[in-house]
Amino acid sequence: MKALKDILHGIPVRQVIGNLNVVVGSLCFDSRKVRRDSLFVAVVGTQTDGHEYIDHAIEAGASVILCEQLPEITRDDVTYIQVDDTAFALGVSASNYYENPSKQLRLVGVTGTNGKTTIATLLYKLFRKLGYEAGLLSTVHNQVGDRMVEATHTTPDPIALNALLQEMVEAGCDYCFMEVSSHAIVQQRIAGLNFAGGIFSNITHDHLDFHKTFDQYIKAKKTFFDGLDRFAFALSNADDKNGMVMLQNTFAHKKTYGIKSMADFKAKVIESHFDGMMLYLDGQEVWVKLVGGFNAYNILAVYGAAILLEQETVKVLTALSNITGAEGRFDTIVSPKGVIGVVDYAHTPDAVRNVLETINNLRQKNEHVITVLGCGGDRDKTKRPQMAAVAVNNSDKVIITSDNPRTEDPMQIIHDMEAGIPEDGKRKVFSIADRREAIRAACHLAQPGDIILVAGKGHEKYQEINSERFDFDDKQILINAFNEQ
Repeated sequence: MKALKDILHGIPVRQVIGNLNVVVGSLCFDSRKVRRDSLFVAVVGTQTDGHEYIDHAIEAGASVILCEQLPEITRDDVTYIQVDDTAFALGVSASNYYENPSKQLRLVGVTGTNGKTTIATLLYKLFRKLGYEAGLLSTVHNQVGDRMVEATHTTPDPIALNALLQEMVEAGCDYCFMEVSSHAIVQQRIAGLNFAGGIFSNITHDHLDFHKTFDQYIKAKKTFFDGLDRFAFALSNADDKNGMVMLQNTFAHKKTYGIKSMADFKAKVIESHFDGMMLYLDGQEVWVKLVGGFNAYNILAVYGAAILLEQETVKVLTALSNITGAEGRFDTIVSPKGVIGVVDYAHTPDAVRNVLETINNLRQKNEHVITVLGCGGDRDKTKRPQMAAVAVNNSDKVIITSDNPRTEDPMQIIHDMEAGIPEDGKRKVFSIADRREAIRAACHLAQPGDIILVAGKGHEKYQEINSERFDFDDKQILINAFNEQ
């Protein structure tokens, strides 16, 4: 229970109809979750408009309605709060309702196209090894100290997000590391949060089904850094062509990391193997259990953030050498016959290129690289031919298959991908719509020493077809196929 006046703190209010001296029992933006004395926030979403459910919410027991447009008829026993932006108001009111938990720990947000999950997960693991209680909010799963909580979105809705942050505070967490998606930024899911720091990994082609243009996608990421205050840090990738754009208008303490450019935190890959790599990081050598140039950037971002969070260099480097990456990110399996399998979440052209370039740099030049690749349905269609072209240009054989087709015809998605295959590359491409069979086919084609990349789903344990989710685990299916050989 919380006083309505306290919940509204920091929210610009246009008009109030009714009594402000009431107590709110719960906060909801889904009318199906409303109960007696709830405050219902009518959010204008991409699919539905919460204003259409105001009457339903009141019938279910809502005593306060927060909205952008007042109903034509109001009730005397209900308080109506009119604001300009209910999405923003939901974020701020959720923070207030849960006693502003982001101010009671040090919250660090990670944004970018690729690397968010790895950076956030590594930071969580690092600070746990350094002896702190910490929380994690990621695509793979959420952590409240030792307790794992299933993740349904990269960034949860404001109510779920603040509830989790409050749990972290109650569990004694000193830090929380979270992925901040571009959707969450635009939809104001992080409104009202207090960040101790923000990290930018990179920005490449993705989510244009939502943002419409690449410029809008960049602006969404930049908005996160624009919102940081002068007590926070903003750590950006100096080697990304938009890395400095992120820092242009922020009030935060600006720092950079990079491998090629001048930067505050620098690294160089000395040697690399399938089980890890040696880095020359900020003047010192360190062995890490991650592979590839893209992971060198991730490690560097983690190191830089740890130093900006006032941790000791030697302790940070020692801990980093003993940490593994996030699930489904360059997961390596070796078959009984010596075939190397790599399962990775790569689902953008740049991510597929990064993983395949890493594999090609690691092989001895006589092994074959076989890539199994699909694209998700009901998402950005423009990247499909690009992903196929990248796979063909960097592999010896490519099997195009399904990812999560959702409500689209899998064969149409495959045809969209096939449109990007160069004429001289068609001879090494197979199309198999059944993803399980595609993985098995790759295993049958592989000889000892060959490398199979299964890309696109990574940590996911399901496949979504016609709005239904079926159990599907790339890594387990690959292991099973290896054992059938």
